[in-house]
Amino acid sequence: MHLVQVGNVGVTLIFFFYGLKLEPAKLLAGLGHWKMHALIQTTTFLLFPLLILLLRTIFYTSDSELLWLGALYLAALPSTVSSSVVMVSIAGGNISAAIFNASISSLLGIFVTPIWMNVFVSSVPSAPDLSGVILNLCLQVLLPVVAGLALYSRLGFLAVRFKNQLRHFDQLIILLIVYRAFCDSFLNRMFEGYSLTELAVLGSLMLVLFYVMFALMQILSVGLGLSREDRITVIFCGSKKSLVQGAVMGQVLFPQAAAFGIVLLPLMLYHALQLVAGSIMAQRMARVSPG
Repeated sequence: MHLVQVGNVGVTLIFFFYGLKLEPAKLLAGLGHWKMHALIQTTTFLLFPLLILLLRTIFYTSDSELLWLGALYLAALPSTVSSSVVMVSIAGGNISAAIFNASISSLLGIFVTPIWMNVFVSSVPSAPDLSGVILNLCLQVLLPVVAGLALYSRLGFLAVRFKNQLRHFDQLIILLIVYRAFCDSFLNRMFEGYSLTELAVLGSLMLVLFYVMFALMQILSVGLGLSREDRITVIFCGSKKSLVQGAVMGQVLFPQAAAFGIVLLPLMLYHALQLVAGSIMAQRMARVSPG
């Protein structure tokens, strides 16, 4: 079977198992605290993209067009699910609210991310049709999640029993998607214009971006008078971006696979750095926890 077909089937299974792991009671428990939910989703889908757009107007050069497109794509993506919830738990935050926001963010991203990217790439030749993109993502992402959620009461125990194996399966499928994108990019010599120094600078900028968003979330949540537990949830859910969604949506949004490898670079770097930096911050918060 071709790698593309393996990736498509794998993605469908990833989101089916994701729905199978969603416990309805925990989702309902996170429905309260509307100010916190509004802040997280507004940051994820509005403030983040606007910040990158502002930076682009100041620092844009034609030589870095694809990298800027990758940064904009990163900014338009939903939050992570598993790592956000884990870090909120470590730091002593509101776990049920983290599950709710991460889950809602993933579902909203099916619609919001393509809309942002339609704005960003509408002038690019062969840009995909917005309605077709959303329909494709609904079939590949939303439908499997709903199916998994509907079967939670009957099969949810399997997702718990085999959670480690499912995590490895998720990582394998995403690795295949990223591998294919980077192979196509190297085959078409897309990386020839970028030096190791430029890539190191890009990584440093992604780390700075994470800490800027982290600090901004702290300031905004304090300004809204949120409790410590809710502030922790805002900080980790609002500053993180999903590599899973990025790899899945990117196959649809960027039909030219060679360019997709370059577009993925900012997200790949941000994802790795948010895990390292986020884990350090979560452990620090846990040490100063009032409990």
